[in-house]
Amino acid sequence: MLAVLGAATTARAADADKGKQLYALCVVCHATTTVNGTGPGLAGIVGRKSGSAPGFRYSRAMKAANILWEEKILDAYLTDPQKVVPGSVMPLSGVKDPKDRLDIIAYLKTL
Repeated sequence: MLAVLGAATTARAADADKGKQLYALCVVCHATTTVNGTGPGLAGIVGRKSGSAPGFRYSRAMKAANILWEEKILDAYLTDPQKVVPGSVMPLSGVKDPKDRLDIIAYLKTL
C-alpha cells in the first residue's frame, strides 16, 4: 500500500527551502504552527501519530488510521491522500513529482 521513496531520494538531497515554497499548496488549510485552521497545524507533524493534534476535529478515517507520520508514509500520503487514508477529508489530489514531495517533507521536518 505504501509508496517507497525511490530514485529521487538518491538523485539529490531534499531541499527544505524549495519545500517551503511548495508548501504554498498546503498553507491554505495548514498552519506551520500548532494553530489549527481548516486542517490541523503541522508543526511537529513528523513523528506524530495521525489524528492527534490537540483541539482539531479529525475525520473518523483519520482518527482510525493509526499512522505515525514518518518520511515514507508522508511521501505516500502526499502522493495520494485518499489511497493512504480512505475516507479522509483532505481535498488535495496529490503531489505527483517525487522531488517536490521530498522537498515538502524536508520542510515539514523543520517545523
